[in-house]
Amino acid sequence: MSNRILSTSAGTNQDAFSALDWLLFFAISLIWGSSFLLMDIGLEALQPGLITWMRVGLGAAALLLFPKARTPIDPIDRPRVLVLSVLWVAVPFSLFPLAQQYIDSAVAGMLNGAVPIFAAAFTAIMLRRLPRGAQLLGLTVGFAGVALMSVSSGTGGSTQALGVVMILLATVCYGLSVPIATPLTQRYGSLPVMARMLALATIWTAPLGIVDALDSSFAWDSVLAVAAAGAVGTGLALYIFGMLVGRVGSTRGSFITYLIPVVALVLGVTFREDSVSPWAVAGVGLVILGALLASRREAVGVAR
Repeated sequence: MSNRILSTSAGTNQDAFSALDWLLFFAISLIWGSSFLLMDIGLEALQPGLITWMRVGLGAAALLLFPKARTPIDPIDRPRVLVLSVLWVAVPFSLFPLAQQYIDSAVAGMLNGAVPIFAAAFTAIMLRRLPRGAQLLGLTVGFAGVALMSVSSGTGGSTQALGVVMILLATVCYGLSVPIATPLTQRYGSLPVMARMLALATIWTAPLGIVDALDSSFAWDSVLAVAAAGAVGTGLALYIFGMLVGRVGSTRGSFITYLIPVVALVLGVTFREDSVSPWAVAGVGLVILGALLASRREAVGVAR
């Protein structure tokens, strides 16, 4: 069973991104890029565990409103959904608001750009083939950008470094989850997979959410920000992302996180007066270039 869980499949479209692929790509980037600002607003009154529980629960509720979300999933694939509910949602969703107590939203968004590197590595292992050509160059350029952002973000002392480590651990979880989810979204469609994954994760995140609810205060701005991050930034975004990775594969689909830092940086600086170093800005430029390279026709070789 573990061998079945730790497996993936190639995307149905291995050519250059189509207009629909780009539409999905930019939509997710904008939605997830803004989620870091929304979580920052939520943290003004709400504790991290409550924010995670609200995001996950509201995301599940939004997707379960659609009848197609209840499409049956074969029992043999249910363990994969269970693993995803922990690895893709419960663990990283809990780490992000915790980390943002130590680092600002712009930095958190930029560090999230490490996801494609991990996704490509895990995908290569599962498919036993390596990315080549534009995808490999895009990964290399993007990695250089993430390295610049990480170095410039880890200079604020041990407290800020702790936040950086939390974000990077969350990105490892994301990078492993995306290839695991790809075959499921191709087989059943994105909606039933993501709805079930979020529903299960709501259970796993409930204990800490209830405990942190007792320590939280009420503020409309914070509640509404987290509600938006849940219904749109979690439910809708995961649904769209599931469609994208099913089409273009886990490696190229995960490159959406190379644009998320740009959105997070702009919103963080504009609305929160976050400080960003010139090196971090240079890193953002490299990850954008990496995303453009990765969107080209996929060329792969067999791993040795």
